[in-house]
Amino acid sequence: MVSIKFDNVYINDFESIVGKEEIKGNLTNIKNVIKDFYNGEKTFETSQISMESLVIDNLFKKNNYINQDVDLIIGGDLSNQLSGTNYAASKFNNSFLGIYSACSSFIEGLIVSSNMLSIENIKRVINITGSHNLASERAFRYPVEYGVLRNVNSTFTITGAVGCILSHKKSDLKITDATIGSPISLGIKDTNMIGAIMAPAAAETIINHLNNFNRKIDYYDLILTGDLGNVGLNILKDYLYEEFNIKTNNIIDAGSNIYKELSEVNDGASGPSVLPFYFFYNVLNKKKYRKILLVGTGSLHSKTLVNQKLDVPAISHAVSVEVKR
Repeated sequence: MVSIKFDNVYINDFESIVGKEEIKGNLTNIKNVIKDFYNGEKTFETSQISMESLVIDNLFKKNNYINQDVDLIIGGDLSNQLSGTNYAASKFNNSFLGIYSACSSFIEGLIVSSNMLSIENIKRVINITGSHNLASERAFRYPVEYGVLRNVNSTFTITGAVGCILSHKKSDLKITDATIGSPISLGIKDTNMIGAIMAPAAAETIINHLNNFNRKIDYYDLILTGDLGNVGLNILKDYLYEEFNIKTNNIIDAGSNIYKELSEVNDGASGPSVLPFYFFYNVLNKKKYRKILLVGTGSLHSKTLVNQKLDVPAISHAVSVEVKR
């Protein structure tokens, strides 16, 4: 796997909007909450578009930016053809790159943005992602209206959007390096088990990242994975121990900690906005972590190939962040 060092790259600001169920959980200090799943729109998909649009617009307004102040908007989501992010970005007259690594898309966006900033091709970029539970469920599983019983090991797609600004301007959040993952499959075909599907990819990316930079796992105060859920997190820890003889207590999964009552949402939260939500609004608020490894996780399945009985590959990307205290 390829690892990259970045020079002079910082996260300057972040913004979000979240669903009513998510705000009842462990997320803190989020001001923007949608009133219902429609958010004043006619469909769940257009509701997601409106959330992502609001996040981008608020980032412009909060920082008194005009279009020319932002060189690039980059992002992706779980909708077909990235339609949520595509439509949201179309409301702004900025260059745009759409990306897809399933639930690891936000971390992929950080990598692409940081690389372009580091080589000074651009000066400022907005990284955006979002998901909507009812839109994503019918895109990847079954529409809620079908009344299909959820598997106890399945995760619950978060409703919300989150974005951040990256530039050369120094701040308390510095992106130092990253590792680009590779698709990995261990033959699992059941898409209810995405934690098990993604855990080996996360483990391989973590190990490659540590080896490439000649680091021990305790170099990081915290390793924050995306949306493995409780099952996937336990598999990740077992995989690291059995395959690489690494045992650690400094790994937390964002998806396992978004909601307070996991019994209502099965194995935890999923979606590309899970990791940035928990990172920005929970991890940073604790003010005790200085070196953090963000490990995005994504299940790269499609309904067509799943119905053709193919196994599901997964991807995991990692970004290293230093927090100034």
